[in-house]
Amino acid sequence: MTHLFDPPTPNLPEPHDSDHADTHGKTDTHGNNGEVLETPDIPIDSKSVLRNPNFLSLWSGQVFSQIADKIFLVLVIAIVSTQFQNEGETISGWVSAVMVSFTIPAILFGSIAGVYVDRWNKKTVLVSSNILRGVLVLSIPLLLWVTKNSVLPWGAPTGFWGLLCITFLVSTFTQFFTPAEQSAIALVVEKPKLLAANSLYTTTIMAALILGFALGEPLLALSDHLWHNVGQEILVGGSYLIAGIILLILKTGETKEDLHRDSFHLWNDIKEGLQYLKHKKTSLSALIQLICTFSIIAALTVLAVRLAEVMPEIKSEQFGFLLAVASLGMAIGAGVVAKLGDRCSRQMLALIGSIGMAVFLGMLAIYSDRFGLGLIAIAGTGLFAGLSVIPMQTVIQEETPEDMRGKVFGLQNNAVNIALSLPLSVAGIAESYFGLQKVIFALSAIALATGLLAWYIARQLVES
Repeated sequence: MTHLFDPPTPNLPEPHDSDHADTHGKTDTHGNNGEVLETPDIPIDSKSVLRNPNFLSLWSGQVFSQIADKIFLVLVIAIVSTQFQNEGETISGWVSAVMVSFTIPAILFGSIAGVYVDRWNKKTVLVSSNILRGVLVLSIPLLLWVTKNSVLPWGAPTGFWGLLCITFLVSTFTQFFTPAEQSAIALVVEKPKLLAANSLYTTTIMAALILGFALGEPLLALSDHLWHNVGQEILVGGSYLIAGIILLILKTGETKEDLHRDSFHLWNDIKEGLQYLKHKKTSLSALIQLICTFSIIAALTVLAVRLAEVMPEIKSEQFGFLLAVASLGMAIGAGVVAKLGDRCSRQMLALIGSIGMAVFLGMLAIYSDRFGLGLIAIAGTGLFAGLSVIPMQTVIQEETPEDMRGKVFGLQNNAVNIALSLPLSVAGIAESYFGLQKVIFALSAIALATGLLAWYIARQLVES
């Protein structure tokens, strides 16, 4: 396995006991440029990673947490449509308010949460954030009962504003969960297996997206049939609680000495994370590629409505089917990375991913009104997005010292959330001015340019 991005040894933390596991099967040689080539005697794939009981616990908790995350918004919108939307009234205004309350914490607290995560036990953060989110969701029926027919002085339903507050808090706790989870992966998985671990992690996210888009509404309806009036909240809140309970058995190997609680200065710590990324060019270029890739995905999320409208075989409200196809493609890409990822460098995988995204986005622009070819283009874009995202996430995990992980992952979470938010407002406007085809071609050019830039930076650093 070729590593073009080897972190400087003095900055690395002392490895935990788990870091020494399963390393006897590797031999190290050196390439022409001096980089380390690790050749495992045993292929590293998802099955070998799942043999690690701590990662198995982390991944199992992620499964339930991700399912809850993806169905939560479907639940809130379903409550709005049945409890607050008037007959004949458009739901867009209500949904916009929900999305704003869900997005604001990601922008405000992403970096701040990462700083605190560095000083808190990761297991504690993971367990408590899931349990708190579960309790909040399970409190929704009580909130709606207490505020029934209650209206605030300015005429808004009290229950709706309470629902917005719960949405805001659930999203806030998610900002702490995300960097803690990323840090925990790097703690419990030895470095040679990080690529396989991230492949499985991404596959799970994509599977949860498919479940949320394609099956979220039927699952909520089934739950409501089983437990009338509270079944939907039991499904989502219960999934959060199950995740928290599973994560109780997680062992990260952290000690009090690892939790850098001294000299705590919030803004200085955020600045320290930014300075680290500024000087660590490979991590910075990986982060830029992640941001651009997620921006493209977010833009496609908006454009999917327009794509469904111009495809005669489906209706505009069935755009979720197109997103599910993209998620399926990304899950397949994650599987490809897990199987073949160690045969070439992280940077080469990301470049292939960027080029593949550019090609399939170009195909989508040309055949945007053709259902069959459009689906192939969407699936291909998702597949190659997986090849781009997973290696770059692994680079950041491999390079970042333990005492910087919360700060860096918090900044990453913040930057990615902003990258996901901006295209939601820009893509639709751009499509109305320039047309669907031109906007998708622009996304194709961005994917190609980003991949080439990351490749160039990495090669310059290796050659120097």
